[in-house]
Amino acid sequence: MVEIGEDAPDFELLDGDRNTVTGNEHKGRKVILAFYPGSFTGVCTKEMCTFQDSLGQLNDANATVLGICVDSPFSNAAFAKANDISFPILSDHTRSTVQEYGVALENFAGMQGFTAAQRSVFIVDENGDVAWKWVADVPSEEPDYDAIIEFVS
Repeated sequence: MVEIGEDAPDFELLDGDRNTVTGNEHKGRKVILAFYPGSFTGVCTKEMCTFQDSLGQLNDANATVLGICVDSPFSNAAFAKANDISFPILSDHTRSTVQEYGVALENFAGMQGFTAAQRSVFIVDENGDVAWKWVADVPSEEPDYDAIIEFVS
């Protein structure tokens, strides 16, 4: 698993319009990488909507939010539209980024062979280093949103 102080692994993931988004293109800003198991699920919807509701504060702190899920770009786009989420929801359909960050959740929900993203948040600083992280013990656990806002502010 990626540790605090290490270089954040770069990635190339597709947004809902199937445009490539990389981690390196956000250097110079704080980036909140919010990995979540699945679009259109209860806790994941609540988490992404909470980030959306906090977007003004986060943007004021020069922070960008990127949601990352293994679902297809099409599903993620529909999820973002249905929930009025304006920040990018990126598709890690190859599972390469969840593997690099060490948050691959194997056999998710008892589905043999299905790998999802373990709910986790990594804050990457302006230099591209992991400055803060949180990883859920169980998929239903949510991050401490106030701690995230406080850290980037």
